[in-house]
Amino acid sequence: MNVIMLGPPGSGKGTQSVFIARKMGLTPLSTGAIFRKNIAEKTELGKLAESYIADGKLVPDEVTVNLVKDSVKGTDGVILDGFPRTVAQAEALETFLKVDKVVYLDVEFDALLKRLTGRRECRKCGAPTHISLGFTSCPQCGGELIQRADDTEEVITKRFTEYEKATSPLVEFYSKKGNLVRIEAKGSIEEITEKIFEALEK
Repeated sequence: MNVIMLGPPGSGKGTQSVFIARKMGLTPLSTGAIFRKNIAEKTELGKLAESYIADGKLVPDEVTVNLVKDSVKGTDGVILDGFPRTVAQAEALETFLKVDKVVYLDVEFDALLKRLTGRRECRKCGAPTHISLGFTSCPQCGGELIQRADDTEEVITKRFTEYEKATSPLVEFYSKKGNLVRIEAKGSIEEITEKIFEALEK
């Protein structure tokens, strides 16, 4: 089975991809990890991607698509996180991979904002936590807890707006194909994992 995870920043799609992949024996693939691996291994596509990133430019669709194409070779089933981001990428994906299900993690903006603005990480060891847990210092090492620069309300609002613009056409694209599963991403991580698993098993 090949699955795509869609959802706004902070919806938990990266975490859920790993859990579902483990539960179903699939390979989790995130575009971020694919880029990092190819750049570290200095593959031809990795060098090409790095040249765009170093110049502060977006990596062209053709390069990203070819990186994903290479990564899915030889797998018995994958969960893609962070790809496709556009309908053009989705159409390109169809030329080399049969997509069985597309899981769309539906999260209300207010809930997302509360989740992301409450995130903290340790300045010393980098361990993550959340203000809702009540820690005033790092539970791992006692270090100072700080808010990441991209976890402010202004940045999150901008990222969410950009994501909505890019994702709406993708949701429509896969809805028309009949393989989109909309999951209301409320509750604990375990509860959401169970919802996704049940939807994929149907």
